[in-house]
Amino acid sequence: MAVPDLPRRRDVALYRFVRVLILVVAKLFGRVKVIGKEHVPEKGAFILAPVHRSNIDFALVSLVTTRRMRYMGKDSIFKYKFLNPFFHSLGAFPVHRGTADREALRTSIAVIESGQPLVMFPEGTRQAGPLVQELFDGTAYVAAKTGVPIIPVGIGGSERAMPKGSKFIHPGKIVIVIGEPLDPPAASEKGSTSRRGVKQLTDQLHAEIQKLFDDARTRAG
Repeated sequence: MAVPDLPRRRDVALYRFVRVLILVVAKLFGRVKVIGKEHVPEKGAFILAPVHRSNIDFALVSLVTTRRMRYMGKDSIFKYKFLNPFFHSLGAFPVHRGTADREALRTSIAVIESGQPLVMFPEGTRQAGPLVQELFDGTAYVAAKTGVPIIPVGIGGSERAMPKGSKFIHPGKIVIVIGEPLDPPAASEKGSTSRRGVKQLTDQLHAEIQKLFDDARTRAG
């Protein structure tokens, strides 16, 4: 898998334009409130780790910062080649389903090492209900390997706005609550990371996302 390129000026411009459109649509369909923006770094790479309950979560998390972030996208959305430049400009890069997880992790690490923020949904895929499901260790592993913080995020109201199976967005209040950064475990002198340290960070991330998700859902009503 090729390492994602650094953004060109036009990529950043397009990303910001689409972000403005998302803000406009958000105001048309309901109230979207973002709490805790001060926890998002203004410089340097980080991993944004949101709960995932709706297809609109990808768009909503762009509202936490004006910075252009990178997103994993399932390879099926890249099957129409004429749209690929658009998806790349918006920060998406393909992850091929059915291949080894380590390939996607290597690409994620390359994105972080190039100084770009990365969005990773640690539940792996869209879930349902008020309980945060078991997290994959990938998010904690990438953070540990690169030494960047994880920013946990709870999103309340998105599942109601566009539940699984729905093709339309329903008006309603959505609240995004951003938590304090979680520091990765210290690497050894050889630069390796322990499984125990990754597991502990995953458990800590799970607890933080659940807390933020509960708060966001309560605020959303």
